[in-house]
Amino acid sequence: MDRNILLETDSYKVTHHLQYPPGAEHVYSYFESRGGKFPETVFFGLQYILKKSLVGKVVTREKIEEAAAVFDAHLGPGLFNKEGWMYILEKHGGKLPVRIKAVAEGTVVPTRNVLFTVENTDPKCYWLTNYIEGILVQVWYPLTVCTSSREQKKIIAKYLDETADNLDGLLSKLHDFGFRGSTSIESAGIGGAAHLVNFRTTATIASLSVPRDYYGFTGMAGYGTPAAEHSTVTSWSKDREVDAFRNMLESFLLGEWLCVSDSYNIWDACEKLWGEELKDLVEDRGRRGAGPLVVRPDSGDPPTVVVKVLDILESKFGTRTNSKGYKVLPDYLRVIQGDGISYESLSGILQHMKLNKWSADNLAFGSGGGLLQKVHRDTQKCAYKCSYAVINGKGVNIFKDPITDHGKLSKKGRITLELDESGQFVTRTEGTGDPDKDLLVTVFENGELVKEYSFEEVRERAELPVVKNQSS
Repeated sequence: MDRNILLETDSYKVTHHLQYPPGAEHVYSYFESRGGKFPETVFFGLQYILKKSLVGKVVTREKIEEAAAVFDAHLGPGLFNKEGWMYILEKHGGKLPVRIKAVAEGTVVPTRNVLFTVENTDPKCYWLTNYIEGILVQVWYPLTVCTSSREQKKIIAKYLDETADNLDGLLSKLHDFGFRGSTSIESAGIGGAAHLVNFRTTATIASLSVPRDYYGFTGMAGYGTPAAEHSTVTSWSKDREVDAFRNMLESFLLGEWLCVSDSYNIWDACEKLWGEELKDLVEDRGRRGAGPLVVRPDSGDPPTVVVKVLDILESKFGTRTNSKGYKVLPDYLRVIQGDGISYESLSGILQHMKLNKWSADNLAFGSGGGLLQKVHRDTQKCAYKCSYAVINGKGVNIFKDPITDHGKLSKKGRITLELDESGQFVTRTEGTGDPDKDLLVTVFENGELVKEYSFEEVRERAELPVVKNQSS
């Protein structure tokens, strides 16, 4: 079904063309993260929104008539700005007379800095700038998932740096298991793509099309791994759990694969099944240079369970001590923790491993709801506010400053994002910025995408300094 962006707004905005001061010609708004859980954000997802929703002819006579009927019934007759939309159709061919300037996608920006601005380019369409707020502000979701994923990457990188020989395995340390917990196929796709800015492993197939279709990525943005689930193990019955495991060992002779092992007794599975009955088959993977068997506990207290599983596997398969003095299982054997994983839980698991002299190299993570769902617009306090207008030919700086919450103080005037003398991001307000230094570039103008970023560029900008330094 063809979308109708006239209906993709808060219904009260439909009446705003009647509320601006007489003589309004120009409305200018901006988007920022006002603070929140993390001190900086990774800007990602606007290009997806623009391509999907705003590029090209998005206004037609049929859509105007449909919207008029809906809003006449929803709000009352005559409140919908049918004349204004017909003007856009006839004057601009159904393309939106709007200019959007934004920081480059993948840029890591401290909070309380402008990320993009929006303004009308036709004085008769002053009301349009904030009409499309609802569509544009949905960038909060990919931005927040990308930021949270990167913060988790920081934690994993820290413990790899402290307990492993190198960071080589970092990009495959956090798997996206979030598809089934997502609110929609679309959210799984854009949220999963936001995660793939930082990592390379996912089970969320919907995430693969976003880098390809909206960011020009021609390769494989994320890789999957064959894996058991409880149904494929328990269908063999409890008495034949070992046969379920043996079947996987014989079916997946090459490459990494994951086997959930807590269907009944994770301790016995590690000690007696993997470590005794199937030990020769597991060790044969090492002799053949095959990828690792990855044992997956999926219940219990994660820090406790992970270390106990590692201890049992060590007793059966041995370990080596790396250059940092921490234990590492044989290359053909690893562990993945896929239950209860979030930004809050990672440090506890990895710290407990470190205290017990286990390298972070031994463990990967899988995250579902904690990665794609346990975020909201206020996680990073994302907001879209009007800061400037032209009324009767005169520029006016606009702002809000609620006496009950000065943290919601909004910015005034026309805005630029610049680097100061020390190389730090700074937002210049009230028209005081230098246009030549502005990091906000025009990405959308009058219905056209005028600046496009590749997924490779996004990844490069978002990469952790510790990884860049290791590569240089």
